[in-house]
Amino acid sequence: MLRVYHREYAGRPIRALWTLEEIGVPYELTLMSWEEGSGEEHRARHPLGRVPVLEDDEGYVFESTAICLHLADLHPQAELLPLPGTHERALAYQWSCFAPAELEPPLIEAAIFRESDPDRAAKARGRFVAAAGAMADALADSEYLVGGRFGVADILIATALSIPERAGFPEDVSQDLKAYVARLKERPAYQRAREREAGATTAR
Repeated sequence: MLRVYHREYAGRPIRALWTLEEIGVPYELTLMSWEEGSGEEHRARHPLGRVPVLEDDEGYVFESTAICLHLADLHPQAELLPLPGTHERALAYQWSCFAPAELEPPLIEAAIFRESDPDRAAKARGRFVAAAGAMADALADSEYLVGGRFGVADILIATALSIPERAGFPEDVSQDLKAYVARLKERPAYQRAREREAGATTAR
């Protein structure tokens, strides 16, 4: 049985839950309080005490991108990744890495320095807008990022593009990208993931 370790108010674990729901395999969800997520027991799962962490019969895997790609590899019948060795597979890796490398860091920086250093925050937002523009160009002629079909890259990019609204910068995402995210979040698997997340109780 797979288990996902989540912490209340954390934004990234939804990616793992969404991927699992798209695949359709059973899993357990452990929702921790902030204190539990910072404790020694969880640090044995993740050295920095972060989430999500995936547990399987062989141990733990952390980093949301790695978890989603790993799950897609384990369940090729879900067709969340193109065939290994193809150019489309490389593009799936490319955009999956783009989310945590290019979209998220400037948003986090902008949110942190919004009050204390507005100039730095503004520059960070500018970097995000440029990266989001690259996403818009990639989606100009397709509903999905790779091969004309939904996949892991869409999960990772859509969740990253949801951060500006939570961070208070909704205007930094174009209407086309907002429509892309909204359409993906209408998928039944995403809705099930949110329901599973909302129904979880904090472990004690």
